[in-house]
Amino acid sequence: MRIYQEALADLVRGKDLAERATGYARFVVNHVTTDHFSLPTPCRPWDMWTLLAHVNDSLAALCEGIEHRRLALAPAPPAPGGGDVLAAFRHLSTRLLESWTGAGRRGGDRLVEVGGTPLHGLVLAGTGALEIVVHGWDIARTCGADCVIPDALAADLYDFARVVVGPTDRRPQFADPVPVTASATPGDRLVAYLGRDPNLVLRR
Repeated sequence: MRIYQEALADLVRGKDLAERATGYARFVVNHVTTDHFSLPTPCRPWDMWTLLAHVNDSLAALCEGIEHRRLALAPAPPAPGGGDVLAAFRHLSTRLLESWTGAGRRGGDRLVEVGGTPLHGLVLAGTGALEIVVHGWDIARTCGADCVIPDALAADLYDFARVVVGPTDRRPQFADPVPVTASATPGDRLVAYLGRDPNLVLRR
């Protein structure tokens, strides 16, 4: 297990995935308004509001893991902003960036206790970055924003995803891979590997 985690950490080390993923998500969410909250998303049966609330839960969990070196497998406390998921996202994404560029990045090679099991800090960062970016793509596709995943970020996450998301690790988070052409962009290749159709058009 230790050798496996070190190999995963090597895929993340020096690539600042947490910052880049959070920056992409913040760019996407800037396009969201309250008019989008009831729209269906690629994450059926969630609407936009529910998806944003889920992303906020993930951000809060990552902050907890980075700041306290432990992560309880239980629902996170409500984020500041109450039911205002956009305000909560802005608060939590800022907190995550501050946490990672401070104690998190310096101590990225330290272990984090996740539900009682030790996990390499960089593996936690890579896993969190993967979820943040893919849900950022979900949000962009829902509100119709032209926010493609940056090629370099998508390529780095694709390498990581192919190791951590194998045939037995997909359910219930991810569907089966969607075929893409050889000319597919790195972003399309990433979301397709994680079960999203890069050509999906949602009815509004």
